[in-house]
Amino acid sequence: MATASSHLGKPVLRLGALALLLVGLPGCQSINVDATNAAQVRVITASPDAPAQDFYQNNSALAYNLGFGTVTSYMPLPAGTYTLSAAKANTSQTLASTKTAFGSTKQYTVIVGNIAANMQETILQDQSQPAPAGQVSLRFVHQATRVGAVDIYLIPRGGKLAATSPVATNIDFGSNSSYINVPAETYAIAVVPAGTTPIPVTVTLHTGAQVSYVSGSAHTVVLIDQPVATTPGVQTVVTDDYEQ
Repeated sequence: MATASSHLGKPVLRLGALALLLVGLPGCQSINVDATNAAQVRVITASPDAPAQDFYQNNSALAYNLGFGTVTSYMPLPAGTYTLSAAKANTSQTLASTKTAFGSTKQYTVIVGNIAANMQETILQDQSQPAPAGQVSLRFVHQATRVGAVDIYLIPRGGKLAATSPVATNIDFGSNSSYINVPAETYAIAVVPAGTTPIPVTVTLHTGAQVSYVSGSAHTVVLIDQPVATTPGVQTVVTDDYEQ
């Protein structure tokens, strides 16, 4: 069943500094699939101005009424090639669609993003094996429409942005860093415009809370828009791709 969070075995959804407001209550259809050899697919809705969406595998509904910032649980699909599409909730109006092959026992994230007038689907294969001992695998995906390219920092507990080197640089909208292995530790994610040299008074696009990342785990960090107050910024959705 598609829920509002995602993790293999238990639902977890960690948000950045601003809590995401889920539009409506997401739901799903019952799917009879042998999960042993199935592909596992989850959906993240990242379009800041799109309506709630229903999500389809060919003509079969997988999830419905997904609001901005929703992350579904992994849903099993028999290995094969499917057209995955997002439609305006409770209508037949297709907003984005992609035909993709899904492999047996592999995990995938489908991100429905960009502004409503130009929505698109991004399909990523997720890491389904542990990170090296003592490390954590992190992948950063840029889906925030109101900021340009960014640099991303992992600030260790007790550390300062100005004294930290970026973990990923010049990540532009629609792109991702691939998985990066870093020491398993407690970090706060900070995001600044690409090319920024941080100083003590640097204003970030986002600075998250300190989060402890477990050795061997893998996570995807999706940058999405935050509500515009005075200047554009981003918030993060952190998913669990692999947990031991």
